[in-house]
Amino acid sequence: LPLVLPPLFPVLVASFAFSFNNFALVYLLTAGGPRMVGGGIAGETDILVTYTYNLAFRDAGANYVLASAIATLLFIIVGTLSWLNLRFSLKRVPR
Repeated sequence: LPLVLPPLFPVLVASFAFSFNNFALVYLLTAGGPRMVGGGIAGETDILVTYTYNLAFRDAGANYVLASAIATLLFIIVGTLSWLNLRFSLKRVPR
């Protein structure tokens, strides 16, 4: 496992970071629906990005504050993962 982790770590981090960017696929196929039983804005096939879009632009409430807070947290998470990926990939390069 120690020999497999160095080449596998950038792939895992990149796949985790890019999994946040599936908005087009989910929105074109189901638009995040069908809605969950019991109400609420989240649908059965929602991901964090489509949920944020629905909060900001689709529903009548237009909760811009919550949508921008979620988008900011998402930016911080993806930015941190990208920085970690860069940090660990540069660490292995011999000088």
